[in-house]
Amino acid sequence: MIYVDTPGIHRPLHRMNVRMVDTAVDTIHEVDVLALVVDASEPPGKGDQFMIDLIKKSSAPVFLILNKIDLLRKSKLLPIMDRYQKVADFAEIIPVSALSGDNVDRLERTIIDRLPEGEPRYPPEYLTDQPERFFAAEIVREQVLRFTHAEIPFSSAVIIDRFEEPEPPSRLLRLYCTIVVERESQKPIVVGKGGDMIKKIGTAAREELERFFDLKVFLDLHVRVKAEWREDETVLSDIGLGHRHDS
Repeated sequence: MIYVDTPGIHRPLHRMNVRMVDTAVDTIHEVDVLALVVDASEPPGKGDQFMIDLIKKSSAPVFLILNKIDLLRKSKLLPIMDRYQKVADFAEIIPVSALSGDNVDRLERTIIDRLPEGEPRYPPEYLTDQPERFFAAEIVREQVLRFTHAEIPFSSAVIIDRFEEPEPPSRLLRLYCTIVVERESQKPIVVGKGGDMIKKIGTAAREELERFFDLKVFLDLHVRVKAEWREDETVLSDIGLGHRHDS
């Protein structure tokens, strides 16, 4: 069973968002089962209706997954399920809590029941089609967001400039990364006074990278200001958002 986790569909404000939405929309026509995840604790809005209109074009069975039921009283759940069933022909409506794991086992069994059998597309030990560089960049970016909190929200990216795998007998992985921010005022936040912030980010990221790769890691970080990088085709390709049919 192969899970395809698409970007969330949203109103695109930058070329980056256009590519993300294109990726998600294209995937609708490429899967055997389509799952629409909805926050059951929030009232539905225009975005929900847009998604419902979009999934009606799918030839695959569509599951509605009502997440965050741990935040709802049970008496409110049935009316929500009834409302959604009236607006679209969902093959299944499954309430779950990703936080507590409630009903996730039922969701998995139901997906399995709907999938066609076939030969494996990947070797048994294959966990993901994403390259190691992708995970390295994500681990570094996670620490950037962790330490800078709300000061650097989604206006930062991490580019792997060089990924040097160890040559036996060495077990040292060398990574050279650029943290890209949009404004000059954001660079001192990431670097910190006397470089203390980027040292914290680098230490935490290196420890996480060593756990992930099970190797010793040399991590070199530097910060670059690139205004409007979310509109830059080269940067978007560098962070793994391949070219889509931008429109």
